[in-house]
Amino acid sequence: MAFALLGAACPALAQTEMVVVVARNGPLTGLSREEAEQLYLGRRTTLADGTPVSLVDLPAGSARDNFYLELTGKNPSQTRAYWSRLVFTGRALPPREAATLTEARDWIATRPGTVGYLPAGSTDERLRILLKLP
Repeated sequence: MAFALLGAACPALAQTEMVVVVARNGPLTGLSREEAEQLYLGRRTTLADGTPVSLVDLPAGSARDNFYLELTGKNPSQTRAYWSRLVFTGRALPPREAATLTEARDWIATRPGTVGYLPAGSTDERLRILLKLP
C-alpha cells in the first residue's frame, strides 16, 4: 500500500509507455534498444549500416525524463550532467529539442532519417514505431 501511495504522490514515478519512431516513408526500418541507447547518449550518430540519423528530444518534462530513465537508466540530473560533459568536451551535440510534442511529431514525420520518441498514444499514420519502452 505504501508503494501505491508513493506512486500517487509522485506522478513523475508513474511510467508511461514510450515509443521510438521515425518517418514511415524514411529509410529507417529497424532499431534495437542498444542502438537507441547509443544514439541518445551521443555515442554514435549513425546506425550499424552507416545510415546517418538526427535525433529529436521532447521538451523538458516528465515524458522526456521517463524516456531517458527507461532507455539509459539515467535520471534527469544525470542526463543533464552527462550531456553537459559531452558538449563541453566537444564530443557530441545533444538531440534537437522540440518546443512541443506536436512540433517533435511533425519534425520526425517530415524529415526522413530523424529518430524521436513519443508517448505511445501520440503517434499518427505518418510515423513508424521502431521500439517500445515500457
